[in-house]
Amino acid sequence: MKRIAVLALTMFTLSASAAVPMAYPKNPDPRLTPGSLCDHADSYRYPEQIAYCERAVNSFTKEAIFISYRNNLGYRLSGDRATFKIDHFIPLCAGGSNLENNLWPQHVSVYKITDPIESMGCEKLSLGLIKQAELVNLIRTAKMNLSEAPKNFKYLKSLR
Repeated sequence: MKRIAVLALTMFTLSASAAVPMAYPKNPDPRLTPGSLCDHADSYRYPEQIAYCERAVNSFTKEAIFISYRNNLGYRLSGDRATFKIDHFIPLCAGGSNLENNLWPQHVSVYKITDPIESMGCEKLSLGLIKQAELVNLIRTAKMNLSEAPKNFKYLKSLR
């Protein structure tokens, strides 16, 4: 009888926790945010002449990204809006686009980890010390698996 009670309690706990939506995504969901490169360049930058799109994400698009992650993926995304930003999965400085498929709601706890990689990477890109494809791969890897971020930052920092 005791085993049945424990089993029932375990099953109830698992089903209840599965029904509770997560507060926010830890990484971009590839179903909504696979990432995309700038295809309508405002200019070309760096020694590699990478297509650059000026920042152009209006408040309507930002809200649409939040709604999409809530309705399609079940994230709560509640609380202080200042704890989130709409992030470019592939950053503009690395040739990313402003299209919705390159945008996602990023929590402060995540961008504190990934933003240093973006800025360091784009600095190295501007100096010609890394190619766009390699940088995009490093950023994707870090954003999809935050435990890789320190290693990727250290690698970027080592480029001279």
